Amino acid sequence: MKPIEHLPLATEAALPTALISVHDLMPETMPAVHQTLKQLEQHRLTPVTLLVVPGRHWNRSGIETLRSLERDGYRLAGHGWCHQAERIGGFYHRLHSLFLSRRVAEHLALDEAGIIALINRCYAWFGEQGLTPPTLYVPPAWAMGCISIPRLRESCPFSLYERFDAVIDSAAERAHPLPLTGYEADSALRAPVLRLWNRWNWRSAQRQGLPIRIGIHPGDLELRLADDLKRDLSRSIRPVDYDSLLGAAG
Repeated sequence: MKPIEHLPLATEAALPTALISVHDLMPETMPAVHQTLKQLEQHRLTPVTLLVVPGRHWNRSGIETLRSLERDGYRLAGHGWCHQAERIGGFYHRLHSLFLSRRVAEHLALDEAGIIALINRCYAWFGEQGLTPPTLYVPPAWAMGCISIPRLRESCPFSLYERFDAVIDSAAERAHPLPLTGYEADSALRAPVLRLWNRWNWRSAQRQGLPIRIGIHPGDLELRLADDLKRDLSRSIRPVDYDSLLGAAG
């Protein structure tokens, strides 16, 4: 993977901003992740945040790949533990699983103590592997579950947490509502729904002058909205790091 190049500063300031993340880094998804990163490099998009699932079967080679991505300028973030719910945790979780998350929203099967334990375990893993402890934590399917912002601040080590509706600055106990796009159209029904959702959120970001969150999954370039994703990545946007939200005004 070649080092990230930066846009000339003179062209950056006037561009709409974007928070770009690539989800679900696991040993089995890394070939597709590299294809996605090549697409991002072609558009000279940086910084990009990579969401790592620690509780998979990472070997020494896989960990070295993550270290190499860090050296190349990518930011790593925590993304759950195993990215798989062990059980369905009730009626809401059942509906969420059916319509949105399949069985990946592992927080929704846990109580508050279980969520805290999972988040802390995720954070510790990075240091154990010689990786930089991340600033950002994103629960699978953006589903945080039954835990409040004050409890996140008191009991969990990350500075930022991303939910479906917002990015949370833990220290300030502040939520930043930000438009979100997604491209994981793995069924005929999901494609038109996501396309309308994405159009609405691009317009909302432009109308309100907010950063747009662009969430990319490893297989998106092979799915029904691949052309939409490529078009959106070719827009005139200026990627910014999630840390830019720390201490920002609401």
